[in-house]
Amino acid sequence: MHVLKYVILILVSGWYINVDAQTSHFQLKGNVQSLTGEPLQHATVRVNDLVIITDSKGYYATRSLRDRKVRIHVSALGFKSQEQTLALKDTVTYLNFNLKQDDKYIEEVQVMGLTKTEEVNRQAYNVTAIDATKLYNTTLDIAGALDRVAGVRVRENGGLGSSFNLLLNGFSGEHVRYFLDGVPMENFGSSFQINNIPINLAERVEVYKGVVPVWLGSDALGGAINIVTNNKKQNYVDVSYSYGSFNTHRTVINTAVTNKYGLTLQLNAFQNYSDNNYKVDIAKHNNRLDNYTKPTRISRFHDTYHNESIIANFGVVDKPYADRLLFGIVLGQNYKEIQTGARMDAVFGGWHRRGSTVMPTLKYSKKNLIQGLDVILNANINLGKEQNIDTVAKRFDWFGDTQAGLPPTAGERNRSLYKYSNNEGLVTATASYSVNERHSFNLNNVFSNFNRKGSDELNPGNDQYELAKKTQKNILAFGYQYQVADRWSTSIFAKHYSQHNKNGDTHGQQMTRLGYGIATSYFINPRTQLKASYELTNKMPTPYQIFGDVENQEANPNLKPEGSNNLNVGLNYSFSLASSHNFSVTPNLIYRDAKDFIYQRLNQNQSKYIADNRDGVMTYGGEADIRYSYKNFIRAGGSMTYQFLCNMQRVNRDPQTGVETPSDVYRDRMPNIPYYFWNADVAFSFHDMAGKHNDLNVGYNVNYVKSFWLFWPSRGFENSSQKKITPTQFSHDINVVYSLKNGKYNISLEARNITDAKLVDNFEMQKPGRAFYLNLRYFLNRNKF
Repeated sequence: MHVLKYVILILVSGWYINVDAQTSHFQLKGNVQSLTGEPLQHATVRVNDLVIITDSKGYYATRSLRDRKVRIHVSALGFKSQEQTLALKDTVTYLNFNLKQDDKYIEEVQVMGLTKTEEVNRQAYNVTAIDATKLYNTTLDIAGALDRVAGVRVRENGGLGSSFNLLLNGFSGEHVRYFLDGVPMENFGSSFQINNIPINLAERVEVYKGVVPVWLGSDALGGAINIVTNNKKQNYVDVSYSYGSFNTHRTVINTAVTNKYGLTLQLNAFQNYSDNNYKVDIAKHNNRLDNYTKPTRISRFHDTYHNESIIANFGVVDKPYADRLLFGIVLGQNYKEIQTGARMDAVFGGWHRRGSTVMPTLKYSKKNLIQGLDVILNANINLGKEQNIDTVAKRFDWFGDTQAGLPPTAGERNRSLYKYSNNEGLVTATASYSVNERHSFNLNNVFSNFNRKGSDELNPGNDQYELAKKTQKNILAFGYQYQVADRWSTSIFAKHYSQHNKNGDTHGQQMTRLGYGIATSYFINPRTQLKASYELTNKMPTPYQIFGDVENQEANPNLKPEGSNNLNVGLNYSFSLASSHNFSVTPNLIYRDAKDFIYQRLNQNQSKYIADNRDGVMTYGGEADIRYSYKNFIRAGGSMTYQFLCNMQRVNRDPQTGVETPSDVYRDRMPNIPYYFWNADVAFSFHDMAGKHNDLNVGYNVNYVKSFWLFWPSRGFENSSQKKITPTQFSHDINVVYSLKNGKYNISLEARNITDAKLVDNFEMQKPGRAFYLNLRYFLNRNKF
């Protein structure tokens, strides 16, 4: 009898399960985006009688559906609608939509459907977001795109792969921090720099000026650059190759695949190569062997650069335990010949360096881990190597001639085969809790570790290589935000900075600082936004400033942390005339009061850079960005920056004796820093050229930098026999892009510095002259492969 009961129970249960399976519930998920991959917020997805509105990432998900056969209608303002009838086969079906812009309505789209780039620009912070997708058909790198932003000036020492210094509202170098998807890039190694990362790697680039959000969590005293990659759940292939002047080759491959089970693979790969053999002007005083006596124009002969890099991630998305769980690896290698020192009168012909990046990574994120709590975790460690190779016992001049008679144990600068690893690790954690639509809290912690270890087979007994070079840094930040949607937003935050440095046999140096700030924004109306932000922030010395970079950066273990009061006030205003002429104006005022200001200067023999402190530097200035568009035909605009950096150090101190004397450069403008520069651009788009869905775009860009003092103004005159200024510079660029089949195939031609103007920077380091480039790009975006 008991057995019979169990048999009946099993049969009934099986019948119930079978019936339930026949009436299974189905769910439909996916993304709605434009043909270029931009997520479409507030798009309408109608599934039978059910209506869903996409979120800020263009994502939609239905509730449980009983009908297997569904009719789907997708629409978004400014885009052509799509309809589809589908028989659902799986419990969860992923379906993405790519909508084409409707030219009849595109210019009528107002604030309702903001892109992610527009959302970033509407934050309370002084921030500019660049839509990188509009630059995919160019050969620009991240640095080239940033050079067009108000308040930003990218200063390079030469051509492709050269060292650079980004100037942001008066702050430069290590004052500005770089992030990749919110993760600090300070441990990515020499293979990953903003002037060798192609623009195609990014979906957008966010430039925070002065005050930096809590969730970025770093000691970014002057601002932050956040490179945001394409993390949308889409299947695509994007491949480009370019060739140009100075035997320059650049290749980019980006691809991603996500299947219906939530497994995802993302791959970004790029390579750069250039001989950098452009011509430079050499004056008499640069001569080492006295075999020419007048200014000469000659090609660089020892400046080859190449690098190859891969970023790969594999994992799962949209799981109950994780929105994203990715395990990855970052691989890179580079080779760089060193033509000059910190100035062009130090010439090298054999010295070079090699570097590699081997960095395993972990990325985890989950929204609503519990109701209202979002968490993000990132971790990585760079196990790559760097090597400095200086074994040629010769002295070169600009003709490549060498000086004989040097001992065989000599090098061009310092005989070396020093090979080292910085062993840089990083862990970031962010927790955000939303109490309701108006109140939210944010907690962020960033821990980093630096431990340089190396050896030199040419100097195996050198005790210097055995000395410890270690840094540990932790930054804890807490923030609170209050916002009234589309009207008012205010954030307040506090940060705690801690760093421990150990150099050699010393007991180590412990540094701690506190900081705090506020950012607020108010919309007078949907087209007018007022912004203001203030922060007392700190910047800890970086390992490269403390220990040097084994190339052109000399060590300074006595460098002190820097603090600054940063204030920004700004306005965003947009308006239209006759419905087709659209304008936007974004002026900003800045004020910085820095103590123990860290700046770059030449070392004692003027062959290297060294980071040093000044008692104080005060900065004030302004910037403005103006944009104009007419229908889908003309886009034009420009940005202008003026900044005054004033030296506030009253006395000079002798580093050897400590004796103080009154400073003769008190209240001088800080030298070797551009203070007035602007750029302008205009582009024309011609649609359906030589075929339906074929577009022709023609663009022009101009850059201007006013002359500025190379050394302290009080110690020299523009008319003196010795050069004391960097001259005014103009450069003009032209580009032509022809796109076929809605951007599937693209070909572009670029001409840079078309007037072949002499462009110099960073103590008169000359940059490339006129150059031409051809770029070929293929893009395929599909819902399923």
